[in-house]
Amino acid sequence: MVYIEAKNISFGYPKKNKIIENISLSILKNEITAITGHNGGGKTTLGKLLAGIFKPLGGDVLIFGDNTRELTLGQIGEKIGYLFQNPDRQIFTSTVKEELLFVNKLKGKSMDKAHRDMEELLDFFDLYSKKEEVTFNLSYGEKQRLALAAILINRPEFLILDEPTTGLDKLRKNKLSKYLTKLMEKGTGMIIISHDLEFVKSHASRIIEIARGEIIDDIR
Repeated sequence: MVYIEAKNISFGYPKKNKIIENISLSILKNEITAITGHNGGGKTTLGKLLAGIFKPLGGDVLIFGDNTRELTLGQIGEKIGYLFQNPDRQIFTSTVKEELLFVNKLKGKSMDKAHRDMEELLDFFDLYSKKEEVTFNLSYGEKQRLALAAILINRPEFLILDEPTTGLDKLRKNKLSKYLTKLMEKGTGMIIISHDLEFVKSHASRIIEIARGEIIDDIR
């Protein structure tokens, strides 16, 4: 099933060369797609376009048939979760518990519902022992897991992960692999943006390489 479709999309900033140039592609939900390439090639920009965070200057991005130009970020967040390279950019509260209650409180959900979701995600990501921990004191890997857990409060069907292995040693990469595999088994679609080819090759069934804002390779 095609979940994200890009149609001749381009993107750039005023007085600068285009970062993305006339890209078209379809992303399936039932496979892990990797976007790779050298730094500055346009990987992250393409990911943010596919997530609806950026709007293309030309062309269109459809998320399950809906044009991102016509969706609010709140509506997009219910369809796609985006994990930034630096998890500190996505953690807004002072404790792990508050972070996982925050979204449901904002949406007016009942406290029973908010606490059930929190308990489920604490258990899923092995963060239960950190429930009362100050977020500032978490390790990088724990912050990353917390940011991913907070994204999943919205129950998105698809995730886009930007350089998820940055700053992780082999043990933490293996833990991340375990969580991503569990999410795939639950039916969550996924794009991994990464220059970590070893990690990508062990997870992705499709690898798209970007250079100078264009697709130069697309391998299944």
